[in-house]
Amino acid sequence: MPSNSPVLRGVALFEAAKGALVLVAGFGLVRLLHREGDQVADLLVSHLHLNPANQHARIFVDLLADLASGKLWLLATLALVYALVRFIEAYGLWRNRAWAKWFAALSGGIYVPFEAYALYLGFSWLKLAALVINVAVVLYMGLSIRSNSTTESQRQAA
Repeated sequence: MPSNSPVLRGVALFEAAKGALVLVAGFGLVRLLHREGDQVADLLVSHLHLNPANQHARIFVDLLADLASGKLWLLATLALVYALVRFIEAYGLWRNRAWAKWFAALSGGIYVPFEAYALYLGFSWLKLAALVINVAVVLYMGLSIRSNSTTESQRQAA
């Protein structure tokens, strides 16, 4: 596969976007450290027009009100690490590196059974889209890896 493949570049941009999204969420967690959790939860519930008596909203409010600083720092750190991994993967894919293709295939493949199970539990277009995109990325990376190894074998034979 050519190094400037639009599909490979698209996957690289997608991975970078996932990293950026998680990084933004991580910065949001750090901002929570400077506020009281219950105040933030109340603000979010009112901003999102949720009914605080609703069971799902109540779980959200209780979770935010109960988070300790240590847990928030841990979540923010994990978000930073995840974002860095996605940025490194995106760089490797953009530069057509074999290790990045293997990593993309493996990391995408890990999610497929969970996404299939989530779709089995209840259909939504978002769940279906996530599954289809991940399967497509895994298949494309597999074909790209295979194409590279075939090209290498032919080069060595010549």
